[in-house]
Amino acid sequence: MSLRWKRDFFTIWTGQQLSLVGSRAAQFALVWWLTTTTGSATVLATATMVAMLPQILLGPFAGAYVDRWNRRHVMMVADSFIALVALWLAFMFRSGAIEVWHLYVALLARSFGEAFHWPAMAASTTLMVPERHLARIGGLNQSVHGVLNVVGAPLGALLLAALPLHGVMFVDVATAAFAVLPLVFIAIPQPEREETHIKPTIWRDVREGLAYLRGWRGMIILLGGIMVLKIAMTPAFSLMPLLVRDHFGRGATDLALLEALAGIGIIVGGLTLTAWGGFRRKIHTVLMSLIGFGVTLIGFGVIPGSLFWAALGVGTLLGCAIPFADGSLIAILQSSVAPGVQGRVFGLLGSLSSLTSPIGLAMAGPITDLLGIQIWYLVAGAVCLAQGIAFFFIPSVVRIEEHGQVGDVDLPADGVGAPVAPSA
Repeated sequence: MSLRWKRDFFTIWTGQQLSLVGSRAAQFALVWWLTTTTGSATVLATATMVAMLPQILLGPFAGAYVDRWNRRHVMMVADSFIALVALWLAFMFRSGAIEVWHLYVALLARSFGEAFHWPAMAASTTLMVPERHLARIGGLNQSVHGVLNVVGAPLGALLLAALPLHGVMFVDVATAAFAVLPLVFIAIPQPEREETHIKPTIWRDVREGLAYLRGWRGMIILLGGIMVLKIAMTPAFSLMPLLVRDHFGRGATDLALLEALAGIGIIVGGLTLTAWGGFRRKIHTVLMSLIGFGVTLIGFGVIPGSLFWAALGVGTLLGCAIPFADGSLIAILQSSVAPGVQGRVFGLLGSLSSLTSPIGLAMAGPITDLLGIQIWYLVAGAVCLAQGIAFFFIPSVVRIEEHGQVGDVDLPADGVGAPVAPSA
């Protein structure tokens, strides 16, 4: 069984990562096209907001359907749909009919597919990987995300220099096959659902997910902190191309270099987490990373425009902090939430954690025009730093893994089956 779970999981996982290479390159090319075509903070912020809407509005329902449907089929359909959107963009660029609003439509559609894909993949990982390896898989995922940053941004810049934009989109379509083909041949375990005389509705499933979260006090507090943080952090990341172009006076190659070095930082952090596994309490790893995250964001806010080399160093350190926070938090969720309700919980958390992002994005244009781009990094960094320190003094957050155990949370009797996990 040990060899089988590794073979099946890593075959699917590898295909997903190869597909993401094309997607990252295409994403870089599209963002730079928007930056050079409009030069507008409002346009970049709006594009980010549009891409978030399906996750915010559909996340809870997408997660509920993921718990009902075959998760392998969900991933296949979602990946294929996203590839079709890239194909449509290729046609629009090729015909010369592309306009900014077309990218908004494409971002909305891609995000719709991703709203189903992410909870399906996260929940499938829990059923395919033994619990003791989840933190290491989280670290590995973060390392690969770093590799994607290293490869994706420069590849996007290279493709942008060598190919027209419709050619870059065709690369995205071609790499999607790597994600879909393994899913055709490999089955994914499904959680058991208890049979009841009353057929549950989607609204009932969503309410069960909400009830699960309400019973997890530490996660509710942590989620509230994330929602506050996203008001400043989302504009900070969405405006990074303008920070490079307007504040530092650099071009696409320099943006790619910054993203690549951040990716190298993610690789180093992710590999460290993979080998180490983090502190015994995973939440300690999350909170220490949050503090480091805050310090590096403040760094972006104070670096003068003449010191781009310093921004490259800060970007690398920022990348190092990301895997410890994201990988450890996902491991907490995967090891603490019952498999039969994971789709709903992941969908709800994705939706709620992004709920406040549009507030910051709506203010991004006016505030940037008034106070400059760096204000977003200063505010986001200060909030990160304050939260990382404060959460250490909140018992329900520090003990989040204890409160998150299935036995500690009142779960509805229907709709949540017994955990299903492979043995090592």
